[in-house]
Amino acid sequence: MWDGWCPWCGAGGGAWGAGGWIAMLAMMFFGLLVLAGFVLLFVWLVRSASGGAGGGRGYGRHDPSVDIARERYARGEITSEELERIERDLRR
Repeated sequence: MWDGWCPWCGAGGGAWGAGGWIAMLAMMFFGLLVLAGFVLLFVWLVRSASGGAGGGRGYGRHDPSVDIARERYARGEITSEELERIERDLRR
C-alpha cells in the first residue's frame, strides 16, 4: 500500500509537504514557458509564410510600385521631383 511518500514532495511525505508547492510552481512555470515557446513559434511561422511584418514590404523586398513610378518618369509623365517624392512616400 502507498504510504504517501514521494521524492519531490519534500521530507514531510504528504502531497503538500515541505517542498511540494515549490515543485508545483516550478512545473507550472516550465509548462508556461513551453506554451509560450509554441505560441512564439506559431507566430514566427505565420509571419515568415506571409512575407514578414509590414504587409509584405520587408527589408530587401522588391516593390513594383516604385518600378511603375520609374516607368512613368522614363515616359516623361512625372518630373524627377515627383519621382523622388513617390519613392520617399513608398519607403515609409
